[in-house]
Amino acid sequence: MAQTEPLTLKSALQYALQNYAKARKARLDVENSEYKISETRAKALPQINGTGSVTYNPLLQLSALPAELSPTGTSTLIAFGQKWNANFGVSATQTLFDQSVFTGLKAAAASRMYYQLVQQQTEEQVMQQVATAYYQLLVQKQKIAVADSNIQTTTAMQTVIQGQFNSGLAKRIDLDRVTVNLNNLESQRRQQINEASLKENQLKFYMGMPLQKPVAIAMEQLQLLQPQAVSVQDSVSVANRSDYQVLKKQEELLKLQKKAVAAAYYPTLSLSGNYSYQRFSNQFPFSKATASSPGWFDVASVGLNLKVPIFTGGATRAKVKQAEVDIKKLHEDIIDLSLNLQLAFENVRSQVNNAILTINSQESNQKLAQSVFNDTQNNYHLGLAPLTDLLDARNQLTEAQNNYTNALLDYKLAQIQLITSKGELQNLLK
Repeated sequence: MAQTEPLTLKSALQYALQNYAKARKARLDVENSEYKISETRAKALPQINGTGSVTYNPLLQLSALPAELSPTGTSTLIAFGQKWNANFGVSATQTLFDQSVFTGLKAAAASRMYYQLVQQQTEEQVMQQVATAYYQLLVQKQKIAVADSNIQTTTAMQTVIQGQFNSGLAKRIDLDRVTVNLNNLESQRRQQINEASLKENQLKFYMGMPLQKPVAIAMEQLQLLQPQAVSVQDSVSVANRSDYQVLKKQEELLKLQKKAVAAAYYPTLSLSGNYSYQRFSNQFPFSKATASSPGWFDVASVGLNLKVPIFTGGATRAKVKQAEVDIKKLHEDIIDLSLNLQLAFENVRSQVNNAILTINSQESNQKLAQSVFNDTQNNYHLGLAPLTDLLDARNQLTEAQNNYTNALLDYKLAQIQLITSKGELQNLLK
């Protein structure tokens, strides 16, 4: 995004989804879930290992030869084996039935959906933060524009009164009053600029944008606001909220976890095979074969392995009960979240409607303040109103303009909360 391009809400949201740290981490979690699925799937595939060893026995194990077999007629200790043993081979194991592996494959697929939902939830949180900070900055910029307009008008007034004072047509106190009023306006403007700088930095932070990068807000957006009331017939579908979907998917994962624990009750069946190449010798095993040290020979075996759990001391049952408790606790969280989401919608509906009433009231008040200022200004030029009345009318107009701007901000923030409660934040990207 070019520095000179006006920053719209859509472009701010798109930038944040690509650059904010939480959004990037959520995408990495989704990527990592694919690796976890591959890890789980590997348990159902053949496991092949290569082995090799070379062993030297400086002292061979002695065994007793019974007297009836001994040439001497007495029991004799004889060393069996060779000093060098070498073994190189390959072993393979294939799971034929393991309930925990099959359940793990289902859980892995559910985990992918879980992290995708968490990513959506995170992106919605980022969008809500960015949209809120964006409109706060937009309103603050609007206040600065109002201050600039007031300073320009007051400066022109000061110039006129200065000329009148120099010609002896105005009093010194009138010139001083205008100067004090102008100084106050400039002080307020500096405060508003400082506040805008803070809000701009906050927006950049939520966007993941370097704080040194300049941005320009598209100011015309504030005038495009079209407040829309929320009907009492409107309702919210909790199932559309990513928060709710995340908990429901987590519930599914806990149920699969319970099945994985209960899989310890089931037998397991696997097929194994082994092939090795061996040599026993009193010489280094890689030396040439002799009559006393025969050469290499191969060995192979195939086996079917069955494991049937009989008694575990109640450990499996205890683990299953723990998993059931976790599911019940999460169910309570789902009920609590549903009530909170419904409450949030009802509250924000009232906030939107109240904000619209405030906007209408402040808009009328702003028009009235503008009319009073215009009349007072005309009367002042005709000598029918004192300067103090003109300055008071200008201050009242400024206050009315800022109140109207604040009302617009309250409405936009409430509107963001409303579309959040409906699960429609993605519409901001359209």
